[in-house]
Amino acid sequence: MRIGYPCVNIGLGCTSARTFRLRSWSPERFRSTVRENLACLSSTLQFNIDHGLLFFRITSDLIPFASHPVNEIDWEVEFSGSFTEIGDLIRESRMRISMHPDQFTLINSPDGGVTARSIAELAYHAAVLDAMGLDTTAKIQIHAGGVYGDKASAMERFLDRYRDLPVAIRRRLVVENDDRLYTAAECCALNQACGIPVLFDTFHHECNSSGEEMPEALAICARTWGRSDGIPMVDYSSQKPGARKGAHTHAIDLAHFRAFLAASRPRDIDIMLEIKDKEKSALLARAEAAADPRLTA
Repeated sequence: MRIGYPCVNIGLGCTSARTFRLRSWSPERFRSTVRENLACLSSTLQFNIDHGLLFFRITSDLIPFASHPVNEIDWEVEFSGSFTEIGDLIRESRMRISMHPDQFTLINSPDGGVTARSIAELAYHAAVLDAMGLDTTAKIQIHAGGVYGDKASAMERFLDRYRDLPVAIRRRLVVENDDRLYTAAECCALNQACGIPVLFDTFHHECNSSGEEMPEALAICARTWGRSDGIPMVDYSSQKPGARKGAHTHAIDLAHFRAFLAASRPRDIDIMLEIKDKEKSALLARAEAAADPRLTA
């Protein structure tokens, strides 16, 4: 079991998600931004290794405009040395990596333009993980998408589009239950039809389920992961007090997390904390789980 957090280390004073406006595009601006992003990513990963946080979600903004037609730079080749160094760091530490494109990545959209842009974005994410030389346990997570007035048709469209994706994308893609539209059970139905692993989001399940208790839903989702996928990934958070339903808490509720750990035993999982204060809560969570025999040293 590994514990981690997504995208940004608040305390380091750098970000691997620097970007700029399209109207400011230039090859020089692009190259300098990518260099800074990769350097910050290396620093973030080293911090995580030093503190035993061995699960990390790399920001989608690592390479600005990577899937945009304006970008004709072969960034995978140009920055291959940095990617190789980062990949070596990840493998040597046995760190687990994921990525999560934004909410506009919708492979089941009825709009052909949205679908084409979504596939280009997924190809970029797969290219980043490939450039680092990571195996297929490094995953790209998406939501099932919209309903568009007819959920059954939307799910069929997801399946059709998924089956047509390039292998480089499909071998890394996982689908996540969401807090409004697609439950864990519905995502598992997609798995049964096409084999895509289901990443279980505990908080989304609290907001939107098909009636299963959390341990049952987690077990069903875990069975969708094959040997080459690695152990199941889980997103964890809890409700922000006094906020709208589905708002993530700013800081970890250790009593809630403790109950989750107990309910998830003995299943082996990697836990991504989707909590606002990032590494601060991740360090508290790791300390809370220190006595759990599942935890990776």
